[in-house]
Amino acid sequence: MAFHGSYAPEDVTFLLKPAAVALTGVAEKEALIQSGARHYSEMLSEERLPDERYLALYRAALARNGGRLRADVETLADAIAARPETARSCTIISLARAGTPIGVLLRRALVRRGLDVAHYSISIIRGRGIDRVALAHIAATRGTADAVFVDGWTGKGAITGELEASLADGATGFAPFLAVIADPAGCASLAATAEDYLIPSGILGAIVSGLVSRSVLSDDLVGPGDFHACRHLTEHAAADQSRAFVDAVEAAPLPQQTFPGWSPSGARESRIACTALVEGLMAECAVPDVNRIKPGIAEATRAVLRRVPHAVFVRDRDDAEVAHLLHLADRSGVEVHQRELGNYRAVTLIAKAGDV
Repeated sequence: MAFHGSYAPEDVTFLLKPAAVALTGVAEKEALIQSGARHYSEMLSEERLPDERYLALYRAALARNGGRLRADVETLADAIAARPETARSCTIISLARAGTPIGVLLRRALVRRGLDVAHYSISIIRGRGIDRVALAHIAATRGTADAVFVDGWTGKGAITGELEASLADGATGFAPFLAVIADPAGCASLAATAEDYLIPSGILGAIVSGLVSRSVLSDDLVGPGDFHACRHLTEHAAADQSRAFVDAVEAAPLPQQTFPGWSPSGARESRIACTALVEGLMAECAVPDVNRIKPGIAEATRAVLRRVPHAVFVRDRDDAEVAHLLHLADRSGVEVHQRELGNYRAVTLIAKAGDV
């Protein structure tokens, strides 16, 4: 059954199945993932509330980058409204969870431009694909012609590849058109910028995403005809920032300075640079599994929060954009190394199971 999390009903409909998901310890989960015994999507770990220092860093990032994010959402809205397929109506399909806050902002921006807009948030899982039950629901309700998939950013392109693979057979009727705010990996269909900057919603979890967990796909929770599952973390309602984040971005003053933009030709260069960085780190750190490399501020942050990190690399320790990450690393006892990272400000290397 569809629900709205902690958002206003008009802002988003989650096509996810709230469920009582058993929690797995982080170290146990990491061992199960790396051994191949369980897929990461079958398990959730406890999602703890951030400490006061981390929340202060989040608020500082929101004050620093809220206006830039607002401008980037407007840039995306203009580009989407200029497409023939979405000139009058748009069905936003945000990829839970990172895409959800961006989808809410984008829905509002497109409504202001006079478009008929619906916003759904659905599950896509690396190695398992997109939720086809959710897509069928959207197709029956809105059709497929005006759909735009939305995410917050690209890390190294894994979800983009999953989206393309999931829709490649044409059976769903949806095209894999992906719009993101930041595309340092150079693999989105449309983006506002190629720069890896701190999108504030990217460094919090459920409390900035409608109190919804990462999606879960396991046979005991998801049967035929069910949406992918999630936990609805109502116990964290007092700490919820979801609506406040959207309101803060919409009220933020637009920046006076200009920032690097995005273009298809620039994206091709970013893609080459991303591949070179990831392959170089894999060789340098003797990492055979590409999934242990998490490039980009948000992905690096999430890896420290919910995986077992071995090391964090940053381009500049004094960069305010990575201050929260240095705090997390210090609190977790994770080594931080400063080095050149190309398009990225930060990368987390996940530890090999058994090495920690």
